[in-house]
Amino acid sequence: MEENKKVILTGIGFLVLIVLAIGIYFLFIHEKPKEATPVQEVAEETIPLEETLKDEEREALEYIQIELNKSDGLIRDLVKKLSSHPELSRWLMTKNLIWKFTAAVDNIANGQSPRPHIGFFTLKEEFTVIKKNGLNYIDPESYERYNLVGDVFVSLDSEGCARLYRQLTPVIQEAYRDLGYPDGDFNKTLTKAIIELLKVPVNEDDILLEKKVVSYMMTDSELENLSQAQKHLLRMGPENVQKIQSKLREMALALEISIPASH
Repeated sequence: MEENKKVILTGIGFLVLIVLAIGIYFLFIHEKPKEATPVQEVAEETIPLEETLKDEEREALEYIQIELNKSDGLIRDLVKKLSSHPELSRWLMTKNLIWKFTAAVDNIANGQSPRPHIGFFTLKEEFTVIKKNGLNYIDPESYERYNLVGDVFVSLDSEGCARLYRQLTPVIQEAYRDLGYPDGDFNKTLTKAIIELLKVPVNEDDILLEKKVVSYMMTDSELENLSQAQKHLLRMGPENVQKIQSKLREMALALEISIPASH
């Protein structure tokens, strides 16, 4: 596990914003990435968003018609209505919001760090390590650096996020095609990203670290073998993980996304 003293919010942030950030979050540490040990993927059956919408909802839905390369202003205005938290407006000042949202969610869905697309959030506080009996552990106080991220994320109106996401489906799908998925369904990618973050364990135990040359790695193989995206969420601490995962489930319910019971 490597730290660079700065952090950024995740892609799933953009969904809600995202989330995120995303989911999803996605909610992520700005650090020098370390290649995670591959984790065997388990196929999970999900239901495409379009198939879950009731007929009357589908008929009543009015898509927002907007040019992708001219969408930032409108997106900022619409997303600001989803939360009264003052920090959200600052996060929305980045450019190419929809492009970055789709790219960040795609990264999370594939277990990768979304940091290249969401570098608008930084923290002044440093990552710290404490010693116990000569061993290195993550300082629990380091988790408090991410409280603001968690607070902004949970302040979002889940139903409003779901409604806006549906209205923006055409332009989001266009941005997704631009990523190199001409026939891809972004709804499936979003579902995969949410599930990726819901797999992160809520770890309330001290996390033992092994010192490397210029960094640290977690000695618990189960934690160290998490994907880059999952490690980012894990390092936010158990309280923030619980808050964010609870919000992700709430958003999934609002989007009528089927989440396996195990998550």
